[in-house]
Amino acid sequence: MRQKFYQYIESLQDTICNALEQVDGKQKFVQDLWTRQQGGGGRTRVLEDGAVFEKAGVNISKVYGPLPKAMESYFGVKEVDFFACGLSLVLHPRNPMTPTVHANWRYFEMYDKNGEVLKSWFGGGQDLTPYYLFEQDAIHFHQVCKKACDNHDPDFYGLFKEQCDSYFWNAHRDEARGIGGLFFDRLEQTPQKSMSQWYDFVTEVGDSFLDAYLPIVERTKDLPYTQDNSNWHQIRRGRYVEFNLVHDKGTLFGLKTNGRIESILMSLPPVVQWVYDHQVIAGSKEDDLLQVLRKPKDWASFAKKELI
Repeated sequence: MRQKFYQYIESLQDTICNALEQVDGKQKFVQDLWTRQQGGGGRTRVLEDGAVFEKAGVNISKVYGPLPKAMESYFGVKEVDFFACGLSLVLHPRNPMTPTVHANWRYFEMYDKNGEVLKSWFGGGQDLTPYYLFEQDAIHFHQVCKKACDNHDPDFYGLFKEQCDSYFWNAHRDEARGIGGLFFDRLEQTPQKSMSQWYDFVTEVGDSFLDAYLPIVERTKDLPYTQDNSNWHQIRRGRYVEFNLVHDKGTLFGLKTNGRIESILMSLPPVVQWVYDHQVIAGSKEDDLLQVLRKPKDWASFAKKELI
């Protein structure tokens, strides 16, 4: 399974990078191959200063070896080996009207000293972080996520959407990082689901990513904006940074497993502002976004109501 999934993310990285280069039309991804001393390595690809994307990172990695002591206590195990591989991407568009997007699809195995697999699971998801709220874009993103889920289980979308809203919550700000999407972890073999069935689900979500995001980019990338819009864009990017450095478990795992710092922190935007005690005008477009971030919305049900 680990080889099968790694081959999948290798191909998906190529597909996504090629599509993003076509949309950007100015810059290409720069590739950085790296190795991890304790075992493994990765293929980092970053596009910077593009016409559409100010910064875009699409990385794959596979790392393995003894599980670091700091992670042994986290998982409640002692002296085990591990293997982890995944694709992680963060895209920061230049236009404030175009949302940032994050996605990650990963596979993990844990072994005893005889090399027997003790645990294995999939994780991942995809979520959208707008700076100005366009309801049709939120509905579209969630509709694509729901369709991918419904093809495997009608309960998946509601469950993984709720987990996304809960996970990407900036607790110290009491607001969501964005408008959500899907988040799932510890998808293990059960009497109801085999690892092959979980593989089919996770890869369908991965394959749905471009359909979920690129139509939003095409619709918004050339919309006009002001310097005030750019300032708000950079202030909200600061909230994104705060989440990644304070709460994100993927960042924590990478740092505690001697991961490659440049690849881990590629998720951070190039230009950010922290303005002391920044306030928005009640009823403004900026306030519209904040209202949704303080109380996550059921975009799939909202879409159904709009169609009636």
